[in-house]
Amino acid sequence: MTLSSEFQQRLRDINPPIFRMVEGAAAFAALNGEPKATPAAFVLVEEEQSSPNERMTGRLAQRCEADVAIIIVTRNVSDGTGGAAAEDNEAVKAKVREALIGFEPATVNNADVVEHISSNLLKAKNGYVWQRELFGAGYYLVEKT
Repeated sequence: MTLSSEFQQRLRDINPPIFRMVEGAAAFAALNGEPKATPAAFVLVEEEQSSPNERMTGRLAQRCEADVAIIIVTRNVSDGTGGAAAEDNEAVKAKVREALIGFEPATVNNADVVEHISSNLLKAKNGYVWQRELFGAGYYLVEKT
């Protein structure tokens, strides 16, 4: 299991389920327009940045900070103003934050709890709302012996 797949599983485990589709970077890259099912979530590890080695002797150990983006796509065309889609987006966004903030990934070494970094509206058009939620996951890279 990878950091991305662990985040995906965390979103799939929201009860009651809120997503009809939870996918990774490959599915997001393959999108040609809107997703086939909504609400949808796409999990992307956008950037990983490592600090210098923290040990003077012994095996190498570096702190790594991963920025994990959750691209949320919601759709609601029940009104002409887009207000219903915006309300749906806010509800889904809150559930995603609830599921991920404080979560401790098991797939990486000595992981910190996941923190929320930022939120950006990417696009709102034709009843679709695209939202990017960015989370931080810190962990250690340790040299194998």
